[in-house]
Amino acid sequence: MKNKEYELWRQEYEAGRKRDFEFVTQSSTEVEPLYAPADADQSYVESLGYPGQFPYTRGIHPTMYRGKLWTMRQFAGFGTAADTNRRYKFLLERGQTGLSVAFDFPTLMGYDSDHPRSEGEVGKCGVAISSLADMETLFDGIPLGDVSTSMTINGPAAFLFCFYVAAAERQGVDISKLRGTVQNDILKEYMAQHAWVYPVEPALKIIVDLFEWAAEHTPLWNTISISGYHIREAGATAAQELAFTLGNGFEYVERSIDRGLDVDSFAPRLSFFWDVHNDFFEEIAKMRAARRIWARHLKDRYGAKDPRSWKMRFHCQTAGVSLTAQQPMNNVVRVAYQALAAVLSGAQSLHTNSLDETLALPTEESAKLALRTQQILAYETGVVNVIDPLGGSYFVETLTDRMEQEAEAIFEEVAKMGGVVKGIENGWFQKQIARSAMRLQHEIEQKRRKVVGVNEFVEDGEDDVEILTVSDEADSTQRQRLAELKAKRNSDRVQICLSELHGAAEREENVIPAMLDCARCYCTLYEIRHSLEKVYGAFREPVFF
Repeated sequence: MKNKEYELWRQEYEAGRKRDFEFVTQSSTEVEPLYAPADADQSYVESLGYPGQFPYTRGIHPTMYRGKLWTMRQFAGFGTAADTNRRYKFLLERGQTGLSVAFDFPTLMGYDSDHPRSEGEVGKCGVAISSLADMETLFDGIPLGDVSTSMTINGPAAFLFCFYVAAAERQGVDISKLRGTVQNDILKEYMAQHAWVYPVEPALKIIVDLFEWAAEHTPLWNTISISGYHIREAGATAAQELAFTLGNGFEYVERSIDRGLDVDSFAPRLSFFWDVHNDFFEEIAKMRAARRIWARHLKDRYGAKDPRSWKMRFHCQTAGVSLTAQQPMNNVVRVAYQALAAVLSGAQSLHTNSLDETLALPTEESAKLALRTQQILAYETGVVNVIDPLGGSYFVETLTDRMEQEAEAIFEEVAKMGGVVKGIENGWFQKQIARSAMRLQHEIEQKRRKVVGVNEFVEDGEDDVEILTVSDEADSTQRQRLAELKAKRNSDRVQICLSELHGAAEREENVIPAMLDCARCYCTLYEIRHSLEKVYGAFREPVFF
């Protein structure tokens, strides 16, 4: 209920001077000029609670950053495994606290570096990994029992995970102590990023296979990072990113329960990955709402009893799509504000983009500056001293409630059409993302949305920024390494392992044990892909537009 003082202010506001500007969020949701207690009228315990307590709106840990800072990761990978190994050591020496692997496009699609479809792409957008031998080189001199590693890979995610486990075994590491995350989120690939291998159903089966195997053998490993990042980068709004991503998460939970898995046996190792875009408060509200929605659905809808299953742990990355090639130094400022939003939202892990990533893979200097952005935020600003410092803000709480309501409405719409897989098959998700992307681009072209250096405050000429160039030497080096590997490995053992993997797929058994044996005997990435492809087939995207 609005009081007399509010009504007086409102009259003065309406009569006052206002800029000719659309006051809306990044998602084009209208924003009121002021928020008051009546706008965020809610039960504190039910809607907010305390940090570390259900529904975790204010954070999943009671101490948050007073207990442990977020993991500082810089997404890195280029050229050969040896090239990237040197970059990892450079970053670790400068204070990075977790590793994050960027794979090249052939690896993302399950092709070896010497495959005809890999020509011209080897090592260009990430590191080339074609076998256990490459994985061993990638982490040479880096004890896998002591670091947390994130791997951004989806279609062939289980293959790369097996390479990693086998590499840890070669180092003598107890694999039950391995910590890290494999992205492994195939549903968002069909929606947005398009780095798939198999059709939807067998791809989902492999994911649940990994959930099942890892729960017993690598209990500290996050077996999936359910990713809104790529959905948002493709053009979705914040609310769509929130709802589509959580909907995918619920689908993985349901598939696992249908397999017969106890929800509490795998749910504590599910993690999320959010984009942090330019609209500061909207992004914070999105991630606070995400925690609350996940907790309530896992507890009430899926019957999880373990509080660890209710807690949404997530990694954030600043918005790559917001970076501009024009005046690239401005990207340093954009990334700093986005990083602040991630921290104020309570992220457990953060990657800050480098200023030159819209032009090429980051140089050492730009990667170091991006890391320093996180370190300054952690050690100099004081924002880590208070848990959820924006909690109770009338505006933030209203936005959080609104985000939750919009997400629940989308859940209902998806359920009516038959679920997530049905929505992918009929192109609904793809169309929704494309329409949002088109709307935003139109607003930029019409100058209704200002982008500094692009359609406002434009300057002639280009800024001279040093960029990293990846030579074609990685291609020839990888081809030579693969030839040498195939010449010295036990070919008979390779064929036996591939045959056993094929048989496990045909019998609809859990394929991870046989896949791990393939990794151990140095079967290549494509050999594993092809062995399963003969059973599962390959995905071909229908035409929706």
